[in-house]
Amino acid sequence: MFGVKKFLGFWMMPLPLSLTFLAVGLVLLLCTRRTRLGRGLAVTGALLLAVFSNKFVSTALVHPLEATYPAVPELPAGTPLPRELAACRFVVVLGGGNGNAPGLSANNQMSVSALSRITEAVRLLRLRPDARLIVSGPTDSPDRPSHAEMLVRVAVALGVDRDRCLKIEDGRDTEDESLAVKRIVGPEPFALVTSAWHMPRSMALFRHAGLSPLPCPADYTARGGDSMQWQDFLWDVSSLERSTWAVRERIGYLWIWLRGRG
Repeated sequence: MFGVKKFLGFWMMPLPLSLTFLAVGLVLLLCTRRTRLGRGLAVTGALLLAVFSNKFVSTALVHPLEATYPAVPELPAGTPLPRELAACRFVVVLGGGNGNAPGLSANNQMSVSALSRITEAVRLLRLRPDARLIVSGPTDSPDRPSHAEMLVRVAVALGVDRDRCLKIEDGRDTEDESLAVKRIVGPEPFALVTSAWHMPRSMALFRHAGLSPLPCPADYTARGGDSMQWQDFLWDVSSLERSTWAVRERIGYLWIWLRGRG
């Protein structure tokens, strides 16, 4: 089921979906007599690619996800912690992926999402010096360190004692991660750190598992305070990626809702 979910999910993402329409349309247009259908599919693929690559559209798609839960604000030294955060003895960071480039420091191998997540977690750990860090992420090869281990290395480089860190290395997706965290944390509250666009689905799965997470979103891609400029109506690769996160999260949430986990 996991493999089927990943396979179908891949082909429903904006870029593969658009290119599939384009490719099938061009084949029909050039190699068959079904030129009308081929032209329609090719135009549809091109339009989808243009829409999902537009900054204004992608921001509009991802902003509602990122606005669901507020971020933990800056708290100057001496400022009392919010009651919910003060009750958390664990900070949980969901995996965000990394590359494999021997010779580079761990932070330079992190994906943008993973680096933002672990940085936010370290900030929270400084606010809660008695809390422990839980990081998650499997390995893609037996001869490489797991993503969880790479996150620990980044945290240690940023000043966190390795003895404060716990690793979950067998979680393939967010649902697996929620069950693994439950075995460690149990019913007590904890700070949950993941990308802001991923937080709504994560919260649904963690709450369904009977956990008490405090949402601490990071890795914002659409910041509501930015002023509107003419460049916001243009197209770029970053916007295509932003649209991909938004589409993937909505499909993922629909999937867990259909299974009664939303």
